[in-house]
Order: sequence, then structure tokens, then C-alpha cells
Amino acid sequence: MSLRRRRTITGYIFIMPFILGVLFWVVIPVLVNLYLTFHSWNLMSAPRFVGMQNLETLFRDPILPQALKATFLYTVLSVPLGLLFGFFLANLINTNIRGISIFRTIFYMPSIVPAVANALLWAWMFNTEFGLINAVIRAFGGAKIAWLQDPNLAVPAFVILSLWGSGSSMIIFLAGLQGIPDVYYEAAEIDGAGRWAKMRHITIPMISPVFFFNLVIGFINSLQVFVIGYLVTDGGPQNATLFLVLYIYRSAFQSLKMGYAAALSWVLFGILLILSVVIFRYLGRRVYYENPGE
Repeated sequence: MSLRRRRTITGYIFIMPFILGVLFWVVIPVLVNLYLTFHSWNLMSAPRFVGMQNLETLFRDPILPQALKATFLYTVLSVPLGLLFGFFLANLINTNIRGISIFRTIFYMPSIVPAVANALLWAWMFNTEFGLINAVIRAFGGAKIAWLQDPNLAVPAFVILSLWGSGSSMIIFLAGLQGIPDVYYEAAEIDGAGRWAKMRHITIPMISPVFFFNLVIGFINSLQVFVIGYLVTDGGPQNATLFLVLYIYRSAFQSLKMGYAAALSWVLFGILLILSVVIFRYLGRRVYYENPGE
């Protein structure tokens, strides 16, 4: 074979794992999901074609609006607070004091704790009778709070839980902060700019791509929240934490309605697609890139 052909074959061999991964973990599952959307399947018998019945059920389902409400409420609260908290932590550890690496490790470690361990830990901390949070509240003379039994407090409790994993966004913010040249701050100090003026006119514009990246990732992850809703409250109380992905899981593996679960997954895909387009269209233009042509 010619040298060009050998190089072509070698290239295909090296990219074959990626191609097979996309084929078996993306393309085929999407096609199967699309197939099941128009079929009824209970995992026992053969799939039965039902046409548009699963899609029509979406508009008559009384639980779907509750799942969407819980998911959007969690997303709207957790994503902005997570961004602000991660940015705050990044500014705290963006110093050169002695032992700062220890504090960076401490702040980052909660984000690498397995999700199941986090859920069980916070289920105990939010426990009404013997949880740590209520113990602290009672120590200061307050009354115990039914965090996970009150439909109005369950989602805010999960938002507090989500801040526990802000270490991942903190590290990305820290990388952005350390990438800002000191010459900008020195010039601002010569002009008499204070701390808040430098934050507003230098820091935030320079790391706006980092804000944008964390915003997109935060929205995608929050709309797919599952573990805490499944392990901590199992969707309760009164479906207050029945997130959309948890509802998809229930429909598929508890109610054995695989076709309807497939239709619900397309609802999630549509929400993610529309939200991503809106974010990139209206917020992507406000992001500052130092070298946009490169």
C-alpha cells in the first residue's frame, strides 16, 4: 500500500474508539428512543406500535407540570447562587498567602465526593429530629424546621445542598482570575480605581467567558438533577421534588412505560435545546473575548 493509504488506515484505527463510542452510546440510543416514542413497551412483551398516543398523553398528564415546576424552580435558584458562591470562593483563594493550597483543596474536595454519599450526608443534616442543621438552630433558641417534609422548603433545601458542590466552578473561576494580567490592575490603581471599580471594570469583563461556561454547564446539570431527588426525598413531599429526570425514571422502571418515558426524554431534550439557543443568542454576545479572531 502507498504511504498515504497506510496513514489513512492508521488514522481510522486511532479514531475508531471515539467513533464506536458515539455510535453505541449516542446514535443508537437516540434511534431506539425515537422508536420507543411511538410504541408501548413494558420490558416484558414485544413493543407495540401506538402512533402518537405517548405524545398525546404528555398534554393530559397532571404530574408533568409538577415535575417541570420542580425542575425549573431548582434550576432558577441553584444556578445563579452556585455561580455567585463559586466566584466568591475563587476570589477568597486567589491569593499567595502561605498554605493557600490547603484551603483550595478543602474548598474543592466536596465537589469530588460521590453524589450518593453527598445525598445521604445531607439527608441526615436536614433531618427534622436529629439533623445537624436543626441542632444548630435549636442551640440558638430557634424551632426545628421540617426541611424535607415541607413542600415549600424541600427545593430550597436542595439548593443549599447544591452549593456544597461549588468547588468545580470555583476552580474554573480561579483559573480565569489567575489568567488576568496584573498590568490591568496596576494601570487601574494608577488611575485611582478602588477594589469594587477594578472588580466591575476589569475582573468581571475579563472572566465573562468563564461565567458563560459555568452558566451553560450549570443549567445543563441542574435540569438533569436526579440523585438527590431520588435518594433524599424520592420525589416528595407531594411531588415537590419530583424532578423531570426522576419522573422519567419512574415512568420507565417503576411504571414500566418505556414508550412514555421516551416521550418525556424528548421533552427534556427540547427544553435543553431551546434554553441553550436562548443563552448563546442573548448572553453569548455579551461575553468579552480578548482575541476573538483566534
